[in-house]
Amino acid sequence: MTPLDKPGAVASPRTGRPRRRRAGTGSRRGVPLPLLLPGLLALAFLLLPLLALLVRAPWRTLPEQLGSGEVWQALQLSLISATAATAVSLVLGVPLAWLLARTDFPGRGLVRALVTLPLVLPPVVGGVALLLALGRNGVIGQWLDASFGITLPFTTTGVVIAEAFVAMPFLVISVEGTLRAADPRYEEAATTLGASRFTAFRRVTLPLIAPGIAAGAVLAWARALGEFGATITFAGNFPGRTQTMPLSVYLALQNDPEAAIALSLVLLTVSIAVLAALRDRWMTTP
Repeated sequence: MTPLDKPGAVASPRTGRPRRRRAGTGSRRGVPLPLLLPGLLALAFLLLPLLALLVRAPWRTLPEQLGSGEVWQALQLSLISATAATAVSLVLGVPLAWLLARTDFPGRGLVRALVTLPLVLPPVVGGVALLLALGRNGVIGQWLDASFGITLPFTTTGVVIAEAFVAMPFLVISVEGTLRAADPRYEEAATTLGASRFTAFRRVTLPLIAPGIAAGAVLAWARALGEFGATITFAGNFPGRTQTMPLSVYLALQNDPEAAIALSLVLLTVSIAVLAALRDRWMTTP
């Protein structure tokens, strides 16, 4: 049997040598109609709202809409709070992901489920939970207020906390998956050479999982930037203090639809930038 007779082998157009066909790249002919039509409908369902946003955008007055002080104020607050929330997620989420991936303790499955709970929890419910925990009369908030005079709700710090609450699970899941895929023998070799476990984590593990951390940080940042429900519930909607871009879109939609469209275009541009940043991680075919 010649090499070209082997299953999945095709001839290279340059050299004529046999090469294996990549998995999942089957024939493009004969697409079943029951699969084609729903697939096209799903594509239209996902793309038409975005196309409508572009079609109805006030392109002539867009520079004027985006040049107002309120828009830049909300954009600046959104960028600062989303970046701060991502930093909090990195500092707390990476060690948590390492604990879930590298250690074995009772109830680990339950802890992992609780960590991912904010992913499926309605954001407004998350905001209410934060208010009951960190509010002036909350479980922890009343102690912070009485002992240190610290009030978190309806402040810029409250915005960061609300965004970190909903964004951190994205980072934890991404980093944990990268840690599970990384070979733990490198860490074991470092410990056998005398390095402590923390030194092995800092000098060996972190460089190995850096792409996963970067991808998780980008996802967390994008999620924090678009957060609405938990923010408005826990931090309120005060211009210059807690009013982020999503809140500005909601408020402008009631009074000035063109301004709401302009603000939405900014968030759409950020989303496209996030997809471009992550294209090498999940948009390429194996």
